[in-house]
Amino acid sequence: MIDIHCHILPGVDDGAQTFEDSILMAKEAASQGIDIIVATPHHHNGRYINEKENIIELVDKLNERLLEERIPITILPGQESRIYGEVLEDYLTNKVLTLNNTHKYILIEFPSNQIPRFTEQLFFDVQANGLTPVIVHPERNSILIKNPHLLYKFVSQGALTQVTAASLVGQFGKKIKKFSFDLIDSNLVHVLASDAHNVSGRNFNMKEAEDIIKSKYGQEVLYFFHENANAMIKGERCFTYPPEEIKRKKILGFL
Repeated sequence: MIDIHCHILPGVDDGAQTFEDSILMAKEAASQGIDIIVATPHHHNGRYINEKENIIELVDKLNERLLEERIPITILPGQESRIYGEVLEDYLTNKVLTLNNTHKYILIEFPSNQIPRFTEQLFFDVQANGLTPVIVHPERNSILIKNPHLLYKFVSQGALTQVTAASLVGQFGKKIKKFSFDLIDSNLVHVLASDAHNVSGRNFNMKEAEDIIKSKYGQEVLYFFHENANAMIKGERCFTYPPEEIKRKKILGFL
């Protein structure tokens, strides 16, 4: 199993704080069937700056420790960039890192209660330069919950999305859990990931989430998510289905 979004690098953000924390996370990941993790520290989110060169160096060090500990996990380099106007400029100057440094997929995080006005133009410019934006945990964005048409528009224009395992198992509440499944039902999710930060409150939850997906949708949807995770780390084209608008249920004739 591949996890494309995880805060396992030590001491760089609000995820693992020490190499010992990283080792504990790797052991937990292995117990859930994960064998490849893309380390995606926060970048430009107002608290943390983690640029490409430093991430790659720390990934190499963590892989050495995992070999010493004989933990069957491979760490790949990545980055979770909060959306900002200079994302493309910083990519072109070697500061922003794509998933596994393949120059194809870039993880983009929105503020939890905002979608910047420049998003559509930025996504256009990013794609014009050969990159595909992957919107992380859209199910936890309050604006998208109120107006899912925005996400439909971004996906229709070529963006991909990643839903979080913890959302599917209900750790962020019933509203976010329901919206997560609404997104899957509408072909607005392309990959599943953990967004794990530790082994306590922000654990991986991947095994439980995959069991739920398999029970609700069958093996085919699980295979779809697995194949896309594999495609992303290789820089290959992902599978997609035509996105659909999320249908709002009417109550007494009113939306």
